[in-house]
Amino acid sequence: MIYKNKKIPNTFGFDVKAASYADYDSVEELENLIACGCIVSPFLHIGCGSNLLFEKDYEGTVLHSRIGGVEVTAEDDERVSVRVGAGVIWDDFVACCVERGWYGAENLSLIPGEVGASAVQNIGAYGVEVKDLISSVETINIRGEKRVYQNNECEYAYRKSLFKKPEMKSVFVTYVNFALSKKERYTLDYGTIRQELANYPAVDLITLRHVIINIRESKLPDPKMLGNAGSFFMNPIVPRAQFELLLRRYPSMPHYEVDADRVKIPAGWMIDQCGWKGKALGPAAVHDKQALVLVNLGGATGRDVIALSDAVRASVQKKFGVEIRPEVNFI
Repeated sequence: MIYKNKKIPNTFGFDVKAASYADYDSVEELENLIACGCIVSPFLHIGCGSNLLFEKDYEGTVLHSRIGGVEVTAEDDERVSVRVGAGVIWDDFVACCVERGWYGAENLSLIPGEVGASAVQNIGAYGVEVKDLISSVETINIRGEKRVYQNNECEYAYRKSLFKKPEMKSVFVTYVNFALSKKERYTLDYGTIRQELANYPAVDLITLRHVIINIRESKLPDPKMLGNAGSFFMNPIVPRAQFELLLRRYPSMPHYEVDADRVKIPAGWMIDQCGWKGKALGPAAVHDKQALVLVNLGGATGRDVIALSDAVRASVQKKFGVEIRPEVNFI
């Protein structure tokens, strides 16, 4: 279905429109849109708009997949392979995995967005990244050419993938294939997971999902109530020598080992240390419970949030000598 001047869904709640907006329910429908010339340049493929910051109306075509389905393609006693439509809501897929006893995705509970976007963004939380679950990604490009990218071709890294590169803008994810475990396994040594689990008699998938959801809801605002895009900034990874200098100045600084040469420092902690938590700049603010989140207090525009982002980044750079970068995509 093609619409003109349709409001673009986005979790910041910005009032922005697309000159042309097209939903499609299948690969065949997308192929028809391509073949008939209905996709007007520039074009942008989105999920739920949960990781996007629109500065203004979009002058071209916004595309949105509604391809559904969760299909088991292979299974044995230890593993299961699942093919999932790009338009499936990510948290619905996680709930499905938990219900069926498939291990791996539970720590990614309640992350907003859709399955297709998860493969583009390489979403991650609480010690797990989706790249560790993906076996391959099915795509079609603006010329109607299909290609399947194996995991090792996707160039996955922290919040990065091949699909985020500018030259891949004309490549659309249609299905994502996952490899999940049927053997009990958990990732618990991150954040307050073990502390929260101490309130339960035992660990299982349902309990862990419940704990992850509770942790997220205690820190992150509901976009339906307060416009936001979740974590706005990526946690910076710094050289070990720089980290050790900072640790001398801030002995209680939280951190996570990446490898022998690099350490990850929580951006939210640094923003909080700069005094930004709960502070507003016009109609945009740093959330009072999680400094990694920027929120729309009401009536904010993309430019308002960018101004706040720039001010926060400048403060962190000045105090710590560390550059923090937005995870959210500016459009």
